[in-house]
Amino acid sequence: MMEPLVVIVPAYNAEKSLSAVVKGLREYLPNARILGVNDGSTDGTGALLRFLCDGSIEFIKNQGKGAALRAAFAAAIETDCRAVLTIDSDGQHDPAFAPSLVGALDDYYIAIGTRDLSGEQVPRHRRIANFLSSAATRLVSGGAVSDSQSGYRAIRREVLETVKAEGERYEFETDFIIRAAHAGFTITNVPISTIYGSASYFREFRDALLVIRVLWKHRAGAFRRAFKRPVAESTNA
Repeated sequence: MMEPLVVIVPAYNAEKSLSAVVKGLREYLPNARILGVNDGSTDGTGALLRFLCDGSIEFIKNQGKGAALRAAFAAAIETDCRAVLTIDSDGQHDPAFAPSLVGALDDYYIAIGTRDLSGEQVPRHRRIANFLSSAATRLVSGGAVSDSQSGYRAIRREVLETVKAEGERYEFETDFIIRAAHAGFTITNVPISTIYGSASYFREFRDALLVIRVLWKHRAGAFRRAFKRPVAESTNA
């Protein structure tokens, strides 16, 4: 297993679910350093992170998940960690799968926790949106991505040091995967179960548009590179 390991927990108004998430991480990854990011919460999330985690980053105002992950990645690189694990704070990710995700890094650079979104408990529009975004991400990146919107990911240090993703909110994760795949980092999918019923801060319309913009930007860039004609060198007669 990739150790030393930093587990990153971005959190926004997650006071009700945060304790169970961190408790599970302590159980299944007892040697990991847990780093929380309080993304401008208005409840007791910040105080809980300071109490439960080994370190925390505080945003006074809500800046978005992308900004939280970017700050945490930079902080992790400053340590001697060999890998990071990101997990959502809303309780939808079961910490029991954390060792499998981290263990997959022995053979791959990125491991994505892939949810089974076929069940009736998953809203139909959520299933369709995830299917389309994952298919588009595979097409644009060329990588093996079955669940592009999953925030449960294990990532080797080398990827964090190389990939500089853009975006302040959920589009950051899509941009990160595409850039990582284009850089040649291998990706695998690890099946996980998902605990539904907790609130999600993914705003279907707004955040979906941001993800679409990222996909379009990378797709348009690929077309420009493919059809760009080389400039002939001028010679003096």
